[in-house]
Amino acid sequence: MVKRKPHSGGNVAGPSQRQLRVGEELRHVLSGILLRGHLRDPALEGVSVTVTEVRISPDLRNATAYVMPLGELTSDAPHAPEVLAALNRSAAFLRGQIAREITLRHVPAIRFVYDSAFESSARIDTVLLRPDVRRDLESRKRRAEEDEGGAEDGAGDQDGDDGA
Repeated sequence: MVKRKPHSGGNVAGPSQRQLRVGEELRHVLSGILLRGHLRDPALEGVSVTVTEVRISPDLRNATAYVMPLGELTSDAPHAPEVLAALNRSAAFLRGQIAREITLRHVPAIRFVYDSAFESSARIDTVLLRPDVRRDLESRKRRAEEDEGGAEDGAGDQDGDDGA
């Protein structure tokens, strides 16, 4: 009889160690291929692309490469959609190049997606630097320090009253 894990509505534990290893190896190889510039697509001519992360499916058959054209921190930058389209058109060629550099039973099919993590990070930084938010954060910090200091003083009084 086959033992099965209870169904919990998805992969709660996250990616396996093998997925992480293969994803990181794919990221390195893709970066090297893009750095060499062997792609002939005119939209990729003279464009530097950063591969920030590669996530791979549990069966290692599909991979999503998160990329960002260098110097463009927003997805609405003029070259971002063209670069993504060109990379997705070149996916089959890139898969063949990867097969020459990595020993895997099956080289995963690659899909390129714009990495919006930097955009989100910049938006959060902007919000945190607003005067009203900064004021609220400082007042919370002060209250936490006061609460922490008061708890230490009260604990010392309880120990002192326990005399013989």
